[in-house]
Amino acid sequence: MSGHSKWSSIKHKKGATDAKRGKIFTKLIKEITVAARTGGGDPDANPRLRTAIQAAKSENMPKDNIERGIKKGTGELEGVNYEETAYEGYGPGGAAVFVESLTDNKNRAVADIRHIFSKAGGNLGENGCVSWMFDNKGYIVVERKISDEETLMEIAIDAGAEDVREDDDNFEIITDPKDFESVKKAIEDKSISYIDAEITMLPQTTLSLKGKEAEQMVKLMEALEDCEDVQKAYTNADIPDELVG
Repeated sequence: MSGHSKWSSIKHKKGATDAKRGKIFTKLIKEITVAARTGGGDPDANPRLRTAIQAAKSENMPKDNIERGIKKGTGELEGVNYEETAYEGYGPGGAAVFVESLTDNKNRAVADIRHIFSKAGGNLGENGCVSWMFDNKGYIVVERKISDEETLMEIAIDAGAEDVREDDDNFEIITDPKDFESVKKAIEDKSISYIDAEITMLPQTTLSLKGKEAEQMVKLMEALEDCEDVQKAYTNADIPDELVG
């Protein structure tokens, strides 16, 4: 299983608690606000906003919250000015870690993120040190029980997908970011449900970790997920399945 998939699994499992759901809502509102600020408040004309709204709806975020986030982004309501920043570094065993941040205080964000890396036995690096190990891709996950591979592959490839991979209980559909919306719509039009759909950073190769290094890596990624200034964190680490559950 890819490193990305493992952390998606962790995210979904941890998202069941009310405390975690509150943090998820905060991150989603930030994304909605920034998407509306940079591309306008009309989701039909703003793919990033459309994706953010769909993600919020999938987490059962109230409609009023979504609308307030959009209005804060367009300036109709007073809101916080979030800055987008990427941080890169190395985790235990030299695993690559790429962090996307949305924050209203960059000094606080970099200090907190550096502390998280250090506490888990990693270190924050210079911009560009690991980003070349990841590709920006559209990523859609469909459970194997929902569709057979041949049908799903035909739909996805015809709509512009680059690849359909098997991953334990799921199929992973990989697209160029510009084709993400059309592929997702093609799947939806066939009433095929998915458990994850996003523009993400996929590792080109994975690095296998075991023992203490694997345990520290889990702690690092969980701490980054819990950090209020971190939107998403990616790694090329591959760890034993028993540590993911």
